[in-house]
Amino acid sequence: MNIYVGNLNYRVKEGDLQQVMEDYGAVSSVKVIMDRETGKSKGFAFIEMEDDAAAAKAIAELNGAEYMGRTMVVKEARPKA
Repeated sequence: MNIYVGNLNYRVKEGDLQQVMEDYGAVSSVKVIMDRETGKSKGFAFIEMEDDAAAAKAIAELNGAEYMGRTMVVKEARPKA
């Protein structure tokens, strides 16, 4: 399952998110989206997890949770239109 994580602190790194998500199950990939011009984080990321049940549990428990001073938005990512 592909998971969207938004409202992230701009200092959050891919390794930080991977550690948080691995508490719920195996993580295939973590991609923090960066601004092309500045090279700084845009404050959101996509995480791929193989086990849909583990991903659903992570979404349920982490949506609205505080991480590095910000309240995260965690939900299933929608495919590009």
